[in-house]
Amino acid sequence: MLAVVALVVAACSGPEGTTTAPGDPDVSTAPGTGQVDAFGEAIPPAPQVPTGPLDEALAADLDTVFGSLLTGVDENVIFRIGRSGDPRVAWLLSDLLRFFQAGEVAFSSEAAFEDLTGAEITDDFAWGQATDWLIAWDMPAPPGYVAWKRIPFEIVEPAWEPFFDDEDADIDWRLLSWGGVRIDDRPIRLSALPCPEGCIPALDDPVVTDAAGGDWYPDDALVFGVVVNGEARAYPKNVMEVHEMVNDTIGGRRIAMPYCTLCGSAQAYLTDRPPDGFPAHTLELRTSGLLIRSNKLMYELHTFSAFDTFLGVGLSGPLQGHRLEPLTVVTSTWGDWKSAHPATTIVARDGGIGRSYPDDPLGGRDDAGPIFPIGDVDPRRPVQEQVLGVIAPDGRAVAFPAAAARESLIAGEAVTEAGVVVRLDGSGLVAEDQGGVAIVSHQAFWFAWSQFHPGTLVWSP
Repeated sequence: MLAVVALVVAACSGPEGTTTAPGDPDVSTAPGTGQVDAFGEAIPPAPQVPTGPLDEALAADLDTVFGSLLTGVDENVIFRIGRSGDPRVAWLLSDLLRFFQAGEVAFSSEAAFEDLTGAEITDDFAWGQATDWLIAWDMPAPPGYVAWKRIPFEIVEPAWEPFFDDEDADIDWRLLSWGGVRIDDRPIRLSALPCPEGCIPALDDPVVTDAAGGDWYPDDALVFGVVVNGEARAYPKNVMEVHEMVNDTIGGRRIAMPYCTLCGSAQAYLTDRPPDGFPAHTLELRTSGLLIRSNKLMYELHTFSAFDTFLGVGLSGPLQGHRLEPLTVVTSTWGDWKSAHPATTIVARDGGIGRSYPDDPLGGRDDAGPIFPIGDVDPRRPVQEQVLGVIAPDGRAVAFPAAAARESLIAGEAVTEAGVVVRLDGSGLVAEDQGGVAIVSHQAFWFAWSQFHPGTLVWSP
């Protein structure tokens, strides 16, 4: 019983290894030298990594630890895992640290991690630092990893079982973590229902008003604006910070707008045209409560198909491989958006569900940097800087630092890179090609854009 309490309370705050013949002496060294984390701290050198199957005694110890999460873990077995000499199982120690962030299991897991990797954890947030290093090292997962990893996750949320059951899922299980909330699996269009056991509740078909009816929202507060077939709509940032997902109809098309607060990224996808052979119902997107490298993992309610939120690609289930059609999302002040789009609508003050929304629901949560592990970072820009992300006509990814681009445009200067031309829409930014044809774009924190588009070009004034 004590294990269950520690597991739940503490938590609320890739490809598997290759196979060689037993006893194969070959080792490989994962990259790691010269990398920095989100806070500018150096990533220590990666340990040497064995290949081949796990030692049978080590596998038995992992069975013992993960099989006893509900009854009480023997910390001595964790210490023994730390002396095994196989740093691949450090991923499983990281998973333990996610759910046990204090107490004897946390202490023994941290010590075992240090023994396995030779790297000393110096941060009070041991899970975050350890996982940053594992991601940066691209540490292989041990053979059989998912069978152990899924155990604590399914204790916390049994509804995640279908994700783990999909053996063909295109999910790098090493990077999968828990965001501290449960899955939103409520019935469609019942947004007023409470979210069982603490999920992030999607807002389905919100009530909207005209611009005049949106006078409750401050002109200098941010909205996420979308235009579909000439119809404009604004989603207040404070509403999106509470729901993180909206399913709506604009311009005769069905859309979903996920907002990854951790990535600083509001995106929108058309959801009314499922792939050929798929039942002709609208896709309904929800928040799973899971994260991949600090990016929310969304899923489709009817099929339980996981989706990469940032790229809009199906990762598991019947919709695996399906790519959602993206839409441009403009981050603008409400005053400037309604001036640029006088006929815009805006989500009603109570969302149509009779609730109130704080002016600042997150209370500056992300001001000090990422609160979940993201691994090594691209040091060319500050991790939390907002950039406008665009895929250029030639297929290259381009990032435009948003504040600098906006200042240049206001000053009458051109903002262009790789055939992409940026212009103002309200006080937000949109992209087009040199012929004036719109290119899909959205803003995000630099760390998120650069990790999903490594090697991205960066515009500078």
